[in-house]
Formats: sequence, C-alpha cells, structure tokens
Amino acid sequence: MINLLMQTAAQAAENGPHFPLSFTLVYVVGFIAAVSIGSVAWYNSKRPVGWEDKDRPDVVPEVKKEETPGIGEPKA
Repeated sequence: MINLLMQTAAQAAENGPHFPLSFTLVYVVGFIAAVSIGSVAWYNSKRPVGWEDKDRPDVVPEVKKEETPGIGEPKA
C-alpha cells in the first residue's frame, strides 16, 4: 500500500501539477455569465441613490414587470 502511494507520488512529481483546461473554462464562462446577468438585473432594478437620473446602456435589454409573475395563464 505504501509502495503504491510512493509510486503515484513519484509519477505526479515527474509530470508536474496538472489542472484541466475544462475546469478553467467553466469558471471563466460562469463568471462572465454571472456578471452579464447581474448587470441586466441591476440596470432593470430600482436605481440606487445618486443613480436615479442615469440612462440605461443600449446593450442592456429592458425587462417589463408583470403584476403577478408566474400566476395565471401564460401570456403569448
């Protein structure tokens, strides 16, 4: 058992540390998505103090509010 652990550790030391590229891509894409969704939500929310007279950027879509979201018949 110890011999197996030592062999595995020796192979890892020879090959160097390895972090999969797919994990890094998932983190980067997730961060970009979170920032984008957060920006849309922030710009469509009630303006904080000092931002009441600021215009919405052209790239941010306007989200219309419903009186009772998720209740009743779907609107087509």
